[in-house]
Amino acid sequence: MKDYWQNYIDGAWVDGGAGRIDVINPGTGEKLAEHALADAADVDRAVQAARRVHMSGALSDLRPVERGRMVQAMGRYLLEHKDEVAEVLTLEQGKPLWEALIEVEGAARYFEYYGNQAETVEGRSIPLGKDYFDFTTYEPFGVSAQIIPWNYPVEMTARSLSAALATGNACVIKTPELTPLSNEWFAHAAEAVGLPKGAVNILCGLGHEAGSALSGHPQVNQIVFTGSVPTGIAIATAAAQNVVPCVLELGGKSAAIVHSDADLDAFENDIRWGIYFNAGQVCSAMSRVIAHDSIHDQLVERMVSVAKSLTVLPGTEQPEFGPTMGAMVSEGQRDRAADMVSAAEGQGARVVTGGRKLNIPGAFLEPTVISGVTPDMTIAQDEVFGPVLSVLKFRDDAEAIEIANGTPYGLVSGVFTRDIDRATSAARQLRAGQVFVNEWYAGGVETPFGGYGKSGYGREKGREALWNYVQTKNVAIRLKG
Repeated sequence: MKDYWQNYIDGAWVDGGAGRIDVINPGTGEKLAEHALADAADVDRAVQAARRVHMSGALSDLRPVERGRMVQAMGRYLLEHKDEVAEVLTLEQGKPLWEALIEVEGAARYFEYYGNQAETVEGRSIPLGKDYFDFTTYEPFGVSAQIIPWNYPVEMTARSLSAALATGNACVIKTPELTPLSNEWFAHAAEAVGLPKGAVNILCGLGHEAGSALSGHPQVNQIVFTGSVPTGIAIATAAAQNVVPCVLELGGKSAAIVHSDADLDAFENDIRWGIYFNAGQVCSAMSRVIAHDSIHDQLVERMVSVAKSLTVLPGTEQPEFGPTMGAMVSEGQRDRAADMVSAAEGQGARVVTGGRKLNIPGAFLEPTVISGVTPDMTIAQDEVFGPVLSVLKFRDDAEAIEIANGTPYGLVSGVFTRDIDRATSAARQLRAGQVFVNEWYAGGVETPFGGYGKSGYGREKGREALWNYVQTKNVAIRLKG
């Protein structure tokens, strides 16, 4: 572990104009390292480097298969270094080491997928009669600004970086100030595969300084952001001043509707992954369970059993796959989640298990289950972003849909039933960009992901994501008779 980590701009490792920031290990509460902190001038240098690459055609003029091979090679580089990346990721973010390895492997998968997609972005000809030859082409926007969240800093960077490079864009990545270290390997990968200097720029900076400078920069052509609603609104407002398109993924308050005929044994596994993976710090976490009143009590017992089965320890002490959970990313995030649990109790909900900070160093919160939650409670409306599961009751299908759709969000949702007609009917009615039936997190890199309402707009993952990074040009040619 280095004591000091730098930013990467125009192919060089550089200090930051805003000094340095401490990176804290949430598993111990101790200082892990220092990272260079970018200011607006650093952002401008990174944007100018990316713009120079774009204007030169160093990426966009390549045959797509050549660009795709470089993107694929970046994924292989991550796999070759996954152990060292995962160790740093665990130390800075708090997740168990085995979860960190899954994240690095997931990041590599994005480069594999979008590297394969590079040569499939094709235009079409449009018949206008014998006097015209008309066709469309897709061109990269140019400079893609990508503002990364702290919960999955490796995988979320890979998600946008791979698609942007595959379509010929140059990138400026602002890492999260809480978890900036593991992004260094993307710079090493870019160098290893032969990308031109300035194609990938990575800097750590505070949101109000570096993030603001990047989202409002007049020579940024496209912005990708994952994070909170207020920050997303600020970014979209800044981008609008320059008429720059955004892709915003802003979290959710996602609900699983569990009917009386659901396979409850299988659903126990979904509880484990849906709300306690990454200590619940997942945009699409299963933070609400809407249970049919005939199985509510039994389901709560099962949830408590899952929560109590988890061993909560520092991530470095959890190298092997198993029923474990790590720290939250910071004590501030942990305290916010704990306060929301206390507030729910004050509003009449019942904390069935968990809800307390662990009496050990680090940002630890017990896996929590809250019952007696009603749709009007704050805990049922606002995103906790922690290992806190709220349970609500319903009597009929219409009430379940109403409760599920009763928040400003709409990222994902789920329905658990053996009745395929009931499942497909629910899928049509649920206001969410992705609906899981009988398995939370079903799907993969290949399936589009994004939200309705305050969960944002635009789609990541799948082929749909490629259209975020290109614009359509039409060419109409008048032919001589």
